[in-house]
Amino acid sequence: MSIEMLMNVTPRETRVAVVENGVLQEIVVERERRRGIVGNIYKGKVCRVLPGMQAAFVEIGLERAAFLHASDVAVSTQGEAVGDEAHSNINELLRDGQEVLVQVIKDPLGSKGARLTTHITIPSRFLVFTPNVYHAGVSLKIEEEAERLRLRDVLSVFMAQSDYGGGFIVRTAGEGIPIESLHADVEFLSRLWASVMQRAKTAAAGEIVHEDLPLGLRTLRDVVDAEVEKIRIDSRSTTRRAIQFAEQFIPELAGSIEHYPGERPIFDLYGVEDEIQKALERKVHLKSGGYLIIDQTEAMTTVDVNTGAFVGHRNLEETIFKTNLEATQTIARQLRLRNLGGIIIIDFIDMAEESHKRQVLRSFQKNLERDRAKSHITEVSSLGLVEMTRKRTRESLERVLCETCPACSGRGMLKTPETVCYEIFREIIREERQYDALKYLVLASQEVVDLLLDEESTSLAELEEFIGKPVKLQVESLYSQEQFDVVMM
Repeated sequence: MSIEMLMNVTPRETRVAVVENGVLQEIVVERERRRGIVGNIYKGKVCRVLPGMQAAFVEIGLERAAFLHASDVAVSTQGEAVGDEAHSNINELLRDGQEVLVQVIKDPLGSKGARLTTHITIPSRFLVFTPNVYHAGVSLKIEEEAERLRLRDVLSVFMAQSDYGGGFIVRTAGEGIPIESLHADVEFLSRLWASVMQRAKTAAAGEIVHEDLPLGLRTLRDVVDAEVEKIRIDSRSTTRRAIQFAEQFIPELAGSIEHYPGERPIFDLYGVEDEIQKALERKVHLKSGGYLIIDQTEAMTTVDVNTGAFVGHRNLEETIFKTNLEATQTIARQLRLRNLGGIIIIDFIDMAEESHKRQVLRSFQKNLERDRAKSHITEVSSLGLVEMTRKRTRESLERVLCETCPACSGRGMLKTPETVCYEIFREIIREERQYDALKYLVLASQEVVDLLLDEESTSLAELEEFIGKPVKLQVESLYSQEQFDVVMM
């Protein structure tokens, strides 16, 4: 598989795209005014403890107070981590006005504040440092038992030789890495944690004490692996910083980073801009002629699979099965591309054969294997639905690039001009019964006024005759289709 990473960098915005075999699979957008804060460490101050929710609100200098649940509060005694179950009462863990070192694990999403934890972790290229948790761990994605034992033994030796103030977990990128490279990461993380602790001592409540890397460098650290053939960046200065970062921490990747000097925008060259526009639409077409309808709401995301123009060649069940199979690949890609998280309900077309249901579910699980976000999928329900959850740490692509429609207030629907006309008639009658006006002036959008002068002209004349007073119409160009005013004169 050919994988390329593209970075489009401007002073106000950085965009990173992952392209597999020429097809956009993932896009991350970070704007200077609204940078993601996941991974940042703050010196917070507890502003309110909520025993009924087993949680607390913590001020960390953001617009909204952040949320800290009891299960995310770490307690350590004599270097041993104590399970959260033994200290589930938030009143025993935190008090109002208490200062606490916290790390952001979820960006503010919608109307919700950031999600915090005191289980602080600091990642490097090959390791994750876990302060106050003296444990040597290995990523579950490293499956070979001999390699897992080697890595665990190496970490145990390091931790026995020196007190680093915590433990380490080997990341997936650490598989097969020599001892020297692992030791260099251990020393780097140890020094970084010491500097964080030093800054935390002098920082005021609400101040940041450690900021994660910017998007470009963070991507190199967390996303790029041996499968990535090229990393192309359209900013010369960012390219230099990326190469310097790679030479210091990821030397094997330094040769893959190159500057893109072309006059044509790099995202246009790979068709990324068109794919971003398509990712903001509800309807996603399948190659067979079927299509998906994706609706994102506050509570959940729903995906509806339809056969559309695909009529198949053999029978209905086979047509449905092939459409569902094709949909599994497209849905998995769309989840990554749109960064959809939380609860996701997928309404596959109803299948009669149990073997088809199992194959569709297996295909969906296989297509999700390349997704870095953790997900959990249930079996096909009695209603033919597949329920799943996907970990969400940042806003979806739609929430980053779009805002709520002022005309429909996010409903995605507008009242028809006909409906608005009848509302105007009712409002005129209501005002006529309460007040004694000489005549009425209706202010409305062009579409509504046109309908009142054309198809509803007879109804308007009957209304004027009924109330015995004239009704004048005036177009207000700034009014949405649903807006109108009835003015008494």
